[in-house]
Amino acid sequence: QVQLVESGGGLVQAGGSLRLSCAASGSIFSINAMGWYRQAPGKQRELVAVVTSGGRTNYADFVKGRFAISRDNAKNTVYLQMNSLKPEDTAVYYCKSEVMESKYYGRDYWGKGTLVTVSS
Repeated sequence: QVQLVESGGGLVQAGGSLRLSCAASGSIFSINAMGWYRQAPGKQRELVAVVTSGGRTNYADFVKGRFAISRDNAKNTVYLQMNSLKPEDTAVYYCKSEVMESKYYGRDYWGKGTLVTVSS
């Protein structure tokens, strides 16, 4: 089994910054892509950003230039630096990791989420 634990959410004023972290632990052989998703009240979960094991990144258009995703492979941790936050960024942010538990078996794991609230 693998656990993903997010941290760093909270309440911030518009224009402010937050840094989210997500640490994976447990039966980990390797981790492929790691990403952040978010779900606002009444809306579907959507991709925010993803980073491959090689460091390639991809961002949703609505966060380009404001958010930055990074990872520390030695710590099995992914980060999301969020700058210039807007009220519409308010959501529960979830971490997802594509975890290989052995050379031949892998699956996706999700964290429980961390709430980000941006006040106007």
